[in-house]
Amino acid sequence: MKKLKVASLFCGCGGTDVGLLGGFSFNDIKYPVNDLEIVYANDIDKGACDIFEKNFNIIPDNRDIREISSDQLPDFDILTGGFPCQSFSIVAQNPKRLGISDDRGKLFFEMCRVLRDKQPICFIAENVKGLLSANGGAAFPLILKEFKNSGYIVTYAVLNAVNYGVPQKRERVIIVGFRNDLNLKFSFNNIPAITECDYVALSNFLEENIPEKYFFSNRAVEGMMKKRTTMNKGRAQDINKPCNTVGSHLAKISLNSTDPVLNENGRYRRFTPREVARIQSFHDGFILTGSDTAQYRALGNAIPPVLMWHITNSLVQQLRGALSNSIFLNAS
Repeated sequence: MKKLKVASLFCGCGGTDVGLLGGFSFNDIKYPVNDLEIVYANDIDKGACDIFEKNFNIIPDNRDIREISSDQLPDFDILTGGFPCQSFSIVAQNPKRLGISDDRGKLFFEMCRVLRDKQPICFIAENVKGLLSANGGAAFPLILKEFKNSGYIVTYAVLNAVNYGVPQKRERVIIVGFRNDLNLKFSFNNIPAITECDYVALSNFLEENIPEKYFFSNRAVEGMMKKRTTMNKGRAQDINKPCNTVGSHLAKISLNSTDPVLNENGRYRRFTPREVARIQSFHDGFILTGSDTAQYRALGNAIPPVLMWHITNSLVQQLRGALSNSIFLNAS
């Protein structure tokens, strides 16, 4: 069987793609190659594209997906896309969640457009858990309907990255579709998970000799402590447990937010970009480039590679098992 070709929409810095390709180690566990090839990548964030280019033998298309016609894309077998999630996040309360009424929340239509026009074998889409309740619960059924109407048998599940060896509690909606004529339905039950007793601790991924710029000032700590009894602030992580969800705005976090921070010997600090990469399950060989702000944004928006590896590995195995003699896998 020849390698399946992948088009990666909203690729960001490449968390999806590290997991798709496999062939890396994280936390002393090897994740074998998945026999896939990335033939196209796209993202509107230039900083994320720069990081992607440093790590993959491909230059991402840095245009708005709405400006790219389907016939400009090469042929591919699998479409992936973590369509922008800011409109659906339960964290995004200011402004309130807009869901599909926000332009960013409509970008999944572009993914469906590409599916209808190119008709690849299958797709993997990802978004935040808040997608399920956005617009009073009206957005998600619409999204599923659009994917189905694009010609696919669709299944979905809410997966928590912590159950797959990622040192972070990060719940995501994963949507997988196989083209109708293949008569296949993806099974999430085939993805092996771990239980709480095997969760990976944050302490394994922290750096030493942290530069002073990552520590909060005494004034910031004093201000937080005054309000701590009445407000959920200063969320210092228990390093013997997985981390809470890291977001894309880590460069701007404060002790008056609900973002995860560290308390080391009585001093509070934010995570370094490399620590965020590890929390997301990027291996240390993954190259980070650009400003801290650009790195935080790209990493916080990424899909954890280890989680995506498990999804992809299961998908490839199901394809091989059902279609080993099919022209769809022997073509191209």
